[in-house]
Amino acid sequence: MSNTPVIAAVDGSEHSLRALEWARKEAVRHDCGLLVAHVLPDHAQLYAGRRASLHDASEPQEIPDPVRDWVRSLLGADGPGLPEGVAYEALEGSVPEALRVIGSRARMLVMGSRGRGGFASLLLGSSSRAVASTAACPVVVVPHAERGAADTDADADADADAEQSAGRVVVGLHAAETPEDVLTFAFTEAAVRGTTVQVVSAYAIPPSPTLVIDSPFAVIPPEGLADEGDGVPAEREMLRSQTERLAPLRERFPDVPVEQAAVPGDPAGRLVIASRAAALVVVGRHHPRRTAMSLAIGSVAHAVLHHAHGPVAVVPTLKDDV
Repeated sequence: MSNTPVIAAVDGSEHSLRALEWARKEAVRHDCGLLVAHVLPDHAQLYAGRRASLHDASEPQEIPDPVRDWVRSLLGADGPGLPEGVAYEALEGSVPEALRVIGSRARMLVMGSRGRGGFASLLLGSSSRAVASTAACPVVVVPHAERGAADTDADADADADAEQSAGRVVVGLHAAETPEDVLTFAFTEAAVRGTTVQVVSAYAIPPSPTLVIDSPFAVIPPEGLADEGDGVPAEREMLRSQTERLAPLRERFPDVPVEQAAVPGDPAGRLVIASRAAALVVVGRHHPRRTAMSLAIGSVAHAVLHHAHGPVAVVPTLKDDV
């Protein structure tokens, strides 16, 4: 078993429950431990500070933490402990900073799209956005149930577990700019799931009355990239750039099937469309021209986090680590 855990950030909300379930399955896939982290609310942190400053022996030694009991019951723990391979840690400080610090030792950090106290109209909470913008490890944001079902008919709803195991991993690629860390993460996730990587690149074209932006895009295998064909020049050049950029990944992950898609339109919009049938969408965090200390998340990652219909992994590059 790997010593680098998957961390699930929880607060007792329904949104964090979905994140916990996703993280637990991810830990099994990677044969690693699961660390469940809860940032204590302000009143609990004040209590802990009072107890420490007064050194009052009559005060309970353990800080009340109902979320810990909630986690134990959800994971089916017997007795006071947690199941084997699962640990729990109560954190102090602000939510973004506490999770950023603990994420420095994680394989990935998984959290819900919004937690307790968030406005119902918000698709992405401020804490989720801040952690995805600053953590040194990949951050997976699992959307709330309403988002996943927003644009699908009831008859088309699929079982969530089947979708997670069978759906492809989608990664956005700008052949000249996407860091290697992003592609490696996507291929690794596809490998542990036994599924396909779909690589999506978007190109701008002049507006046309016949272009339907929301139409399904074509997926072309590498062997289909012959010198002749009906594809527009921008599409064919992008597919060739993809093929060249993906060659080292194909060698490293020979058992992972790859689909390539070069599509017209906005990159974020195309990734959101692809997210409807994906187990996971992978995006890079920062625009490559930003400095390593920049806290602003890239525009594509920001848009996908707000609108995707399934889990989104935001992957930093090594130069972003602080």
